[in-house]
Amino acid sequence: MKTILKMRMSNQDAHYGGNLVDGAKILALFGDAATELLIRLDGDEGLFRAYESVDFLAPVYAGDFVEIEAEIIEAGNTSRKMEFYCYKIIAARPDISPSACDTLEERILTTKAVGTCIVPKELQRYEG
Repeated sequence: MKTILKMRMSNQDAHYGGNLVDGAKILALFGDAATELLIRLDGDEGLFRAYESVDFLAPVYAGDFVEIEAEIIEAGNTSRKMEFYCYKIIAARPDISPSACDTLEERILTTKAVGTCIVPKELQRYEG
């Protein structure tokens, strides 16, 4: 099972100088994608238990558009292991003008992670 979310980073998401977006914002988006997958699989939001790995590979800035991909790669009795990817698909170009952006010919992998969520058996409403 897989999901894709698309979102534009805003000035409120910028946390550092140069309008750099905090990596925690990307992890929050991974959490949103995980929640959607758990609802689709189990009928419950579940709980994020832990990240096995997180790699920040390229910067994300206010004004950039990102695409979040998440997929359940293993499903145990109550655990759901997932892979997450964040790609930059449109880049803000404040060097040209405050509203300039470029559509990227090739998306840029900015963040990847592996994490596990838990849905207690008594909260699983769907048989999968």
